Amino acid sequence: METVLELTKENIQQIVDVSMKQIVVLSFWSQQSPESVGLCQTLTSMAQKQSGRFVLAKVDCDREMEIANYFQIQNVPTTLVLSEGKPIDGFAGSQDEGQISAMLDKHLPAQWELQLNQAKNHLALHEFEPALVLLKQAFAESPNAEVTLVYADAQLMAGEFASATQLLDSVGLADQDSYYQSLKAKLALALDAADTPEIRQLQQAVESEPSNIAVLMELVKALHQAKRNEEALELLFAPLSKDITVENGDAKKLFLEILTALGQSNALANQYRRKLYSLLY
Repeated sequence: METVLELTKENIQQIVDVSMKQIVVLSFWSQQSPESVGLCQTLTSMAQKQSGRFVLAKVDCDREMEIANYFQIQNVPTTLVLSEGKPIDGFAGSQDEGQISAMLDKHLPAQWELQLNQAKNHLALHEFEPALVLLKQAFAESPNAEVTLVYADAQLMAGEFASATQLLDSVGLADQDSYYQSLKAKLALALDAADTPEIRQLQQAVESEPSNIAVLMELVKALHQAKRNEEALELLFAPLSKDITVENGDAKKLFLEILTALGQSNALANQYRRKLYSLLY
């Protein structure tokens, strides 16, 4: 369903059906009323900016008199909020965006709820990257347990074990339900699988020769392959912070390759990218 559409006799039943699951805002307007044209433009802008929160159905009263009469519209502009096929709120005349938002917020789901539901749909299809974008936004708006658990789940799917650990550690005792327990178990298995004999052997080698940057770089590569990127970046940043050209610049090159592999939108990559820039500039 489109976010903004024209309501006609042909699609009115479709709009009523949509209102059974989602809020529909009806905007009654006429070319004869500049005030109604302006309000309709405001509502259109709001619907587009808040895509998904509600559907805006515009009613041109010059063409759709039957619909206007059915809803007993006396004057334009008139705005109605439709839920389950029935008007539940609205106003006559014009209002500014703030007043309209205050009225709609009483009936609409919060933005984070929409983002959470959209993210769940992506995760059901194993599409963790778009889910992570939505969950980051939802978490910023409302870091409640429901969002946190789904966010942690997406981080696990993406192999971001450090981020998943941090999110799960923030969940309070009262919210540690069966979903939480399953995520903890999934995290434990993932961390165990990421602790390979090769990594343990390289860790011992680095402990024996802490100044051997070539061996440290091999450990960093192995950690990156195991998706233990925070450990990898932290290990490599230590010698870089002392000498940015260490190992003939190969250490910096490896550091940048890991950042590139993580992507521009990755929070960990952005954190260490800033650290590297602080050394360069």
